[in-house]
Amino acid sequence: MKLIVPVKRVIDANIKPRVKADGTGVELANVKMTMNPFDEIAIEEAIRLREAGKAEEIVAVSIGPAQAQETLRTALAMGADRAILVKVDTAVEPLDVAKILKGVAAQEKPGLFLLGKQAIDDDANQTGQMLAALLGWAQGTFASKVEIGEGKATVTREVDGGLQVVELKLPAIVTADLRLNQPRYASLPSIMKAKKKPLDEKSPADYGVEVKTRLRVLKTEEPAQRKAGIKIAFVAELVGRLKNEAGVL
Repeated sequence: MKLIVPVKRVIDANIKPRVKADGTGVELANVKMTMNPFDEIAIEEAIRLREAGKAEEIVAVSIGPAQAQETLRTALAMGADRAILVKVDTAVEPLDVAKILKGVAAQEKPGLFLLGKQAIDDDANQTGQMLAALLGWAQGTFASKVEIGEGKATVTREVDGGLQVVELKLPAIVTADLRLNQPRYASLPSIMKAKKKPLDEKSPADYGVEVKTRLRVLKTEEPAQRKAGIKIAFVAELVGRLKNEAGVL
């Protein structure tokens, strides 16, 4: 079975994003970029499935600028077999990402898509669900456990009420949640080998997709500073402040 794992280039999770001076977006110049953490988890799960004999090939796919090659090389160093960069110099919204991945599916014929449940830059949490709808495949989102059987996948999902177990007919879409696994670090020999692994460059047009902008950001600003808290000595004082100052009683 072939596994396809989309990966996204985002600001490093340990760095605090800064808003541009003109408020048009987040500053990306001279900022450390890495693979989206949930996508790292998806790559790790794909590798574990291959190690368990459930898959033969892992293909990493990234949709973004030329610099996304670095993200793909990280995926290759972790253990992906080959990579595809769909080069786009502008921001790509989830619907277009899903349409491009549908085109990738038509060419690659995978048995399973493994995606991160969301990207930490826009937190859209839409691509996996949209891709499942476009392909007409079953989906298991927010996965904390994935088991592959004969023509099916059993996915344990994290939901508000606890855990839900669903059985999916393959091919299917699975999106990885935080507790699915702990991604491995790429060793130096693996990093060196990754430089020789195949990385193909494509364009959205190769998959019959025209990237469109449907969402326009009007303004981006920092969150308001939180006021310092105060200590209340007595319950009577608390009630008085809630009544007279906060106006909630």
